[in-house]
This record gives sequence, structure tokens and C-alpha cells, in this order.
Amino acid sequence: MTSLPPDPLGPPVPLRRRIIVYSLVIVVAAILGFGAWYLWGRGSATTSADAPKGKAFGGGGGGTGAAAPGKGPGGGRGRGGGTTGGPQPVAAATARIGDVDIVQTALGTVTPLKTVTVKPRVDGQLQSVNFTEGQLVKQGDVIAQIDPVSFQVALAQAEGQLARDAAQLNNARLDLERYRTLLKEDSIAAQQVDQQAAAVRQFEGTVKVDQAQVDNAKLQLSYTRIVAPISGRTGLRQVDPGNMVRGSDTNGIAIITQLDPITVLFTIPQDVLPRVMQRLNSGEKPAVEAWDRDQKNLLAKGRLITADNVIDVATGTVKLKAEFPNGQAKLFPNQFVNVRMVIDTRKGVVTVPTAAVQRNADAAVVYVVSEDNTVSLRKVQTGPVQGQVTAIESGLQAGERVVTDGVDRIREGSKVEVTEPGASSRAPRGNAPDAAKGDYKKRLENMDPAKRDELKKKLEAMTPEQREEFRKRRQQEKSSQ
Repeated sequence: MTSLPPDPLGPPVPLRRRIIVYSLVIVVAAILGFGAWYLWGRGSATTSADAPKGKAFGGGGGGTGAAAPGKGPGGGRGRGGGTTGGPQPVAAATARIGDVDIVQTALGTVTPLKTVTVKPRVDGQLQSVNFTEGQLVKQGDVIAQIDPVSFQVALAQAEGQLARDAAQLNNARLDLERYRTLLKEDSIAAQQVDQQAAAVRQFEGTVKVDQAQVDNAKLQLSYTRIVAPISGRTGLRQVDPGNMVRGSDTNGIAIITQLDPITVLFTIPQDVLPRVMQRLNSGEKPAVEAWDRDQKNLLAKGRLITADNVIDVATGTVKLKAEFPNGQAKLFPNQFVNVRMVIDTRKGVVTVPTAAVQRNADAAVVYVVSEDNTVSLRKVQTGPVQGQVTAIESGLQAGERVVTDGVDRIREGSKVEVTEPGASSRAPRGNAPDAAKGDYKKRLENMDPAKRDELKKKLEAMTPEQREEFRKRRQQEKSSQ
């Protein structure tokens, strides 16, 4: 069979189209591969050049994260296999010289200076009650009234008897004067004159008794007006009008308590008593504060006035009484309060924030920050604590810096970056975060858009440790300039 000669026009049209499509795909893939190689290779070279000498981000020496292309796998976690590389941010405070109060705390009970149960002094029917429950009354105010009619009748009877006996006394005195005149004329016996004089004295005694009965009747009548014996707040009404009231009643008519000033009773250990008595005997009145149950709100400030004369042998404590002004009625009778009393003041001692003092099994310790921002662990002997301040008896000098926050991230010999505002003057200016952020923002604004996008992509590809190292290196370069 004779073979046909090749077609001079070439292969069919469908085959030609497939060849063209394949060629375009190969060309596009080559272009994309070259572009990716160019961008990735340049970014890796820039990262290697920016890293500190002998180290690459994520490379040897224990960096964290993936290694740069072509550089091999990364090392362990953190620099040298420890925690994350670079100084650790901590807060610090400076030890200062100051005064610290030695405060004794106790649980106290609010007790009014005076509490009176108002009872009637005469028996009778209660006619009216002239106070409302919880009302503040003054001494001498009429708070109740007993029916006075029977007492008015008794007064009138006593006054009538007094008038009768006074008339008899007056008649006896006139007779005595007549008898004395007749005796001078020797008309009557002297015995008769003496008998008349005795009768006059007898009537004088009777009149005095009658006068006393009148005064007593007036007094009983005045008792029908029940007045407040002290100034204070009335309690709940104990009896209603219309009831018969007697002086022997247990509940009385009302209970009045004095609220301003008011006292607080509390106890302290017997070991503290000598210091307190020394101040009381010298004429001082130690300051006392009353706080609420949660010890968050100060209710009143007062003064210690006295101490009990015996120590409770069962508890080894002694009772003290403090007096408080209570114009706003923040203290209420029988209320439980937390008492704080300054029993002594340590003057001119080294003080640090209480948060700086750590405790281990042996003693109290603090982390001291040296001039080169290296921390060292130091044992100290603590003294009294006042609020958020602790006195240091020994082991620390005034002016030294101690770590107050971030102790869980440091150890002996660690490098730290003090973020406390008062210590910013000790750190290099390049370490100021706000200044670095502002400078970095300006550089980004002035950078070429293509380079800015490239830098952003490079930073996004970094791990947090690599970004922190990059930032610090930039700050060091700026400070060296």
C-alpha cells in the first residue's frame, strides 16, 4: 500500500492549539517561579543581614520558630535554651526613707455613751405619746402624757389642808400675844402662857407638814408629763395611749440612745497593753479608726479614751473604749466594726511597696535592680506594714530599686527592662517604647510604598521573639547614633 506524502499545511488545527496552550502555561509558570525566587531570596538575604552577627532569626543559638530558607532548622526554645531572649519587662520602685505607723487591728462593737429606758414615775392612764419612732429628741422634750386629773385633785386637797392649818396657826399666835400681855398685868398664870406657846409651835409643825404635802402633790402632778432625760434617738414605741402604765413596768414607754458622740468597745492582746497605757498615762489620745465589715470604707475617726482595769484571763485580752463623733450617724449601736489603732510610729525607716516583698521557706526576699539592669535576689528583714507600704529593718538601703511586678519572669542575674515611669531616666533613651513607636511610624510614612509593603510582609512572617529582637536592635542603632 502506497503511503501518503506529508501535508504541507502542517498538523491539523486542534493539535496546533494544544501546543500553543501548553507553551503559554510553561512560560507563565517560569515567570511566576522566577518572581517567587527573586522576592523570597531577596527577603531572606535582607533578614540575614539585619540579624545580629552570628545569629539569624529562628536559626542557631536557640531561636524560636521556623528557620529561614537555606539556613537549616531552628534551635531550642529561647536563647541558650532558657526563656525568651532579651531583657524581661518588669515594674520597679525605689526604696525610700519614711515613717511607718504600727497599727493594731481588732473587732469592735459600737456602744452608745448613754442608753435610757424611759419609765413613768407615777401610775396612771397613758393619755398621749408625743414622739414618733426613731425621732431625735432633746433633753427635756415632753414625749408622753399621763392623765393628770387625779393628781390635780390630790394637790387641791393638800392645798386646802395647808390653808386650814395655817389659819389655826395664825389664831394661836394671836392668842399667845394676848396671854403674854395679861401675864405682864399678873392677870393669868405663867403656865397658861407656856401652853399657848406650845400650841403655836404645834401648829407651825402641822403647817410645815401640809406644805410638804402640797409640794409632793405638785411633784407627782409634774411626773404626769414624761420628758426625755437625755438627747438621742428614740426606739420603737413600747406602749400605746390608753393603757395603764406603772413605774414597775419592765419595757417602759421608750428607749433613748445617745448617738453623738458614740463609743466603740474592742479588745487587744495583753502584750500590746503596755504601749497603749504608756501613751494614755502621758496624756496622749491614740488615734482610732472605725472601718466597715469589708474594711473598704472608713466610717469614723476618733480617739482612745480609756482601758479596762482587768485582763480577761480566758482570752488574754483587755477591753478598750474609743470615742467617735457621729454627726452623720454612720455608727449605729451594737454595730460590728473593724478597729485600727495606731499604737506607735517608726520614724525614718527604709520603706518599699508591699508587692516587692516575696517570701520563701527561709525568709523574706526582694529582687534588687542594679545600675546595669541586672537583678539579684537579696534577703531582707521586714518590719511593720502600713497599707501598701512595708518597712525594711535590714538588707536594703534607701535609693535601691526593687522589682514590684514581673518577679515570676526573672531569676538571679536576669537582665530586665524597667517599665516603671520613675525609673525611665535610668534606661537608655532608645528603650523608650513610645519614642520608638513614633520614630518607626515616621520611617514607614517616608518609605517607598514597595519597600514598605515588603517590610510589612517580612515582619508578618517573623515570630514574636524575632520581632522583639528586631525592634531592640533598631533601638540600639538609634541610641548609638
